[in-house]
Amino acid sequence: MGSYPFLSDEWLEETRRIREQYQDQTPAVTVQVRMNQVINEVPFGDGVIRAYLDTTSGLLDMEVGHLDDPDLTITLSYATAKAFLVDGDAAAAMNAFMSGRIKVDGDITKLIALQSAGAGAGANPAAAEVVRRIQAITA
Repeated sequence: MGSYPFLSDEWLEETRRIREQYQDQTPAVTVQVRMNQVINEVPFGDGVIRAYLDTTSGLLDMEVGHLDDPDLTITLSYATAKAFLVDGDAAAAMNAFMSGRIKVDGDITKLIALQSAGAGAGANPAAAEVVRRIQAITA
């Protein structure tokens, strides 16, 4: 297993494989949210990645593209996304939000509920292993 730049095609493929491997061992996502993400300042490609997160099936579905009629859309920089999603640095994310570097359009209560639910997932050994493995493949 290699090390890949965060959000590169290779990274996305490997994280998808890791999530699928542990899918039956991680707890169901109890918060239903459909969220589009716009990640700016990406150091490759055209500099912008559009992705989504959908938990309406009880599973965490993350993919490149955008959903029709999302509950919310967040816009943030590549560095902020990496700090929060890979490094797990909640303080960096809160600082970015408070300083206006994370913009939220739509139902922010869904984002807050998702974050609260995610905090409890850390107690699950399989969920913790997914995070550890994703961190290990990220350049």
